Amino acid sequence: MNETATRSSAAVWRDGQPLGSYLVRVGRVLEERLEAVLSEVGLSPAKLHVLTQLVEARDPVALSELAARMSCVRSNVTQLVDRMEADGLVRRVDDPADRRAVRAELTSVGRERQAEGARRFARLEAELQSRLDDADRETLVDLLGRLV
Repeated sequence: MNETATRSSAAVWRDGQPLGSYLVRVGRVLEERLEAVLSEVGLSPAKLHVLTQLVEARDPVALSELAARMSCVRSNVTQLVDRMEADGLVRRVDDPADRRAVRAELTSVGRERQAEGARRFARLEAELQSRLDDADRETLVDLLGRLV
């Protein structure tokens, strides 16, 4: 099949881009906006996610458990926790049940930053949602749900 036939059979959006390309571009723009909002308080989406996991857990969490909760490999979490520890957001503590394991514990700075990051995330989400009425939001969620 030639490129023209492939392109004409693909779902095409307003600017001539295939729908998939448009969705990826929208995702990038939204991610950039979130990163900008969180960077004002020294966070990234990944750091906010870790901090939120620790707030919800209430107790120190094993790095392997954090990796599972975040659906990523342990080495990524280890590197992220390294950076967060250097920023004073978390500290490593020994696991009382397993001398080989290490847990991440929230610091007071980490708790404050998580709260501010969550507020900023909520404001961004409210801004985005305000652009759509209830029916449009339901339709968007339904349509996006069909794609995954």
